[in-house]
Amino acid sequence: MENVLDILENRGYVEQVTDKEELRKLLNNKGIPFYIGIDPTADSLHVGHFVSLMVASYMQKEGHKPILLMGGGTATIGDPSGKTDMRKMLTREELDHNVECIKKQVSKFLSFEGDNSAIIVNNADWLLDLNYINFMKEIGTQFTVTRMLSAECYKNRLNSGLTFFEMGYMLMQSYDFWYLYNKYGCKLQMGGNDQWSNIIGGVDLIRKFNKNDSFGLTFKLLTTKEGKKMGKTEKGALWLDETKTLPYEFYQYWRNIADADVKTVMSMLTFLTMEEINKLTEVEGEEINKAKKIAAFEITKLVHGEKAAKEAEEAAENLFSGKGNAENMPTAKIEPDATILEAIISAGFVQSKGQAKTLIAQGGITLNDEKITDITYKITDEELSKNPILKKGKKGFCKLIK
Repeated sequence: MENVLDILENRGYVEQVTDKEELRKLLNNKGIPFYIGIDPTADSLHVGHFVSLMVASYMQKEGHKPILLMGGGTATIGDPSGKTDMRKMLTREELDHNVECIKKQVSKFLSFEGDNSAIIVNNADWLLDLNYINFMKEIGTQFTVTRMLSAECYKNRLNSGLTFFEMGYMLMQSYDFWYLYNKYGCKLQMGGNDQWSNIIGGVDLIRKFNKNDSFGLTFKLLTTKEGKKMGKTEKGALWLDETKTLPYEFYQYWRNIADADVKTVMSMLTFLTMEEINKLTEVEGEEINKAKKIAAFEITKLVHGEKAAKEAEEAAENLFSGKGNAENMPTAKIEPDATILEAIISAGFVQSKGQAKTLIAQGGITLNDEKITDITYKITDEELSKNPILKKGKKGFCKLIK
């Protein structure tokens, strides 16, 4: 039987591993507990979390036991990894609310029934009541400041300012692994490659307590061929919550990815076999559009369900074919007599009036299929009452409403 580590490598997930061959041997057994952490800094997951959930799902399908750790405790500090400023501190009530919202989304990817059923834990349950002196005596003495400052997550913050509060994040995440190791027999921590320093901290901590059977694995961040992170739109993050990012917008994002990124997206964000993916993506020119449609449908189905995926697909096809069915299209609320520049910004096509003017000058904006050339054009109350369709190029659609 194929080892799950081979599956993850073949699909392009794996970036770094501690002691790969020993981990491979461990994963030849079934029912190995592993954990992935999510700091609940918002009430929804976004595309940045998507890869984590897919990896956890593949692990569970191959017989291993997922532990999804909600960072209700660590999120009160905020992970400094990849950040130039200190994160906003959230209240306990805000964090608890976010945790509950996220739990519902996770259930679409993981099963909470059966022998290797997933469990959700919240590190607030053990971190918030720690005695500081005892914690520093037991855990803090296992870390050297020199070693910590050599970690990328801290090095990048030294010039802009790194608080002692944030330095504690590595200790707490490492303690999480030690806690889960003891309570649930958790042997593996996984996370995005920006978490490598924190994951190594946990593995090293467990080894300092004379336990040599813990491992760390990081997976690649979802990026374009140019190395740019996927999941960002003019409106901001691509959320998994349908009230934050409509299924149609979600579908359209994946439908419009670059040709060079289709195989990566299908490999990391769908359950299609690699044989199917290779067949769909080993084409050139217009034929790659078939793969994009399949990718968009499969990914939207995973996150929003098959019904929403079909509706998004039909809405996109209708709009592209000129039938103009705007039922599932994104909407933007504007005031009567708003300028076309204001409408373009409200639709999320751009973020400034200067960018909106450039779009118009390039002939990229139409209103109900009429090209707009006048940057002072105003949308009257009569026009707005008919919910006109604002279009950016060939792929951006938005229904304007009062």
